[in-house]
Amino acid sequence: MVKENEVAAMEIEVPKPNNSDQINPRYSINVLQLLKSAQMQHGLRHGDYARYRRYCTARLRRLYKSLKFTHGRGKYTRRAMNESTVTEVRYLHLVLYTAERAWSHAMEKRQLLDGPNAKQRIYLIGRLRKAVKWADLFSRLCTAKGDSRTSLEAEAYASCMNGLLLFEQDRNWDTALKNFISARAVYEELGKYGDLENQVLCRERVEELEPSIRYCRHKIGESNLKTSELLQIGEMEGPALDLFKAKLEASLAAMAEARSQQAASLTEFHWLGHRFPISNAKTRVAILKAQELEKDLHGPAADSLSAEKKLAVFDKIYTAYQEARSFIRSDLASAGNADSVKDDLNGLDKAVGAVLGQRTIERNQLLVSIAKSKLARHREDKNEKVTKPEELVRLYDLLLQNTADLSDLVSSGRDRKPEEVAFSEDCVLRSMAFRAQRCFYLAKSYSSAGKRTEAYALYCHARSLAENALKKFQTMMDTDELLCSMEHFLDALLGAMTKELKTLYNECRANSCIEHATGIMEDEKAPENLSNKISTMSLSGVDKKVEKFLVEKLDVYESAVGESNVKSVPRIGVFPPAFQSTPRNPIVLDLAYNCIDFPSLENRMKKDRKGFISRLWR
Repeated sequence: MVKENEVAAMEIEVPKPNNSDQINPRYSINVLQLLKSAQMQHGLRHGDYARYRRYCTARLRRLYKSLKFTHGRGKYTRRAMNESTVTEVRYLHLVLYTAERAWSHAMEKRQLLDGPNAKQRIYLIGRLRKAVKWADLFSRLCTAKGDSRTSLEAEAYASCMNGLLLFEQDRNWDTALKNFISARAVYEELGKYGDLENQVLCRERVEELEPSIRYCRHKIGESNLKTSELLQIGEMEGPALDLFKAKLEASLAAMAEARSQQAASLTEFHWLGHRFPISNAKTRVAILKAQELEKDLHGPAADSLSAEKKLAVFDKIYTAYQEARSFIRSDLASAGNADSVKDDLNGLDKAVGAVLGQRTIERNQLLVSIAKSKLARHREDKNEKVTKPEELVRLYDLLLQNTADLSDLVSSGRDRKPEEVAFSEDCVLRSMAFRAQRCFYLAKSYSSAGKRTEAYALYCHARSLAENALKKFQTMMDTDELLCSMEHFLDALLGAMTKELKTLYNECRANSCIEHATGIMEDEKAPENLSNKISTMSLSGVDKKVEKFLVEKLDVYESAVGESNVKSVPRIGVFPPAFQSTPRNPIVLDLAYNCIDFPSLENRMKKDRKGFISRLWR
């Protein structure tokens, strides 16, 4: 398999019309396909750079011997590699595999367990410099001896190597960015031509270069990558991303150290007028990590994040707060009999649990918004996966449970502050709004099932719940007992919840009218439908008028599927198929046999002989 790929990659294009091209043939190498197959088959599928380096060394040894391009016996004699030396395509392979050997050696040093020390890092950069030197030579030789596609691929390969060297040296980020962008532009252009395999390889190469480009722009200052985005980029796979992952691990380690230094100043946790001291350094780091992730959700760039990325950030926040609570509870177990310390730790655990409950409610609200958008798109796009109202009913059940748990947690203390009382009232109001929304989508599920009476009653009940929630909110706004610390909460209610409740109220009113009218129409048509059904019945069990199936009326443009709001069986064909009579041989019953008197045959039957001798002859 390897030999076939190499032979395919070593084809020579010799254009006939031009005499100069016949004297100096143009060589063709599919560089990307050749390197990809060699890397995947010799170690890099599992990240084994040592094995790939041994393969490159063995491959170079075979090329040197087959080309008789050895460097003397005993004493090393350097032989120059220039344009006049390249008389066949294998000389270009020599240069390419030499660059690959140096690059794989550098990556092997990068993958050490404790990371390269100062001496090893100098050696690593030296190997990368050597890889850049041979890659530049390969690009020059391909420009002189190769066809246009080979020269472009060689130029992109050299640009990648130069970018990797600058990437490892942590300097000249603008030059590294130019190299990576140049390589990406070449691979994007090459991906438009050739067979499907070549297009896929070029697209994969572009995707591997994209994280390095984004990181270079981040270092220059053209873009601000957040920690969550860096972690998401680090989860990508590919040989070209291993150096980026190593650089990312070093950056994350530096960020973790900076976070631990910043956490030293985080001595208290503020929550609803309470201040809880934080004595454990691990708890500080976990809470600070969660607060940094919360800035990604509530910061100015939150609107640019997609729903999937927000869900991933919520999961990381949940993990950070759970880690903080585990540290708090371990400190609580080892606190002993110190009541003051226990009270502080219990209060801190309660505060962190309440914040975690708030983030859980926000996450479920995000899931609700995703489900609502899918439900709205389903009406327009029939090919998308169906989102049923029952899914939204289940999500609102979760929100009601989360709100009840959060309210119980906040109201569990003895000496409650005004902020906690206001927060409890907030939970009550949220529960009323969630209950109205749940009732609305429950009515939708009954409506889709064709149950008009139940749907009408539920729409009316949802409208009354929404009206009560709006009145309750207006009552809270009119009171003078509101605290200044809850102004941000009131703004959120004014902006989101009030608008949502008013929209819900109007939709409930409109849908209840629709259900009422539809129910009256169905009741009016019920006697007619009943008479039509009775008219098709007969005492013999055979219907006078049976609706035809789709396979029987293919010449008529008529839907065989019922209405979307009524559950009816589509009449496409009869299944299981009915029995059909088939001809068979007649059954003959011989009834005359019992009426025939047959003659006696006793005179022809042998008679039994009596006596001793006759018995012997039996």
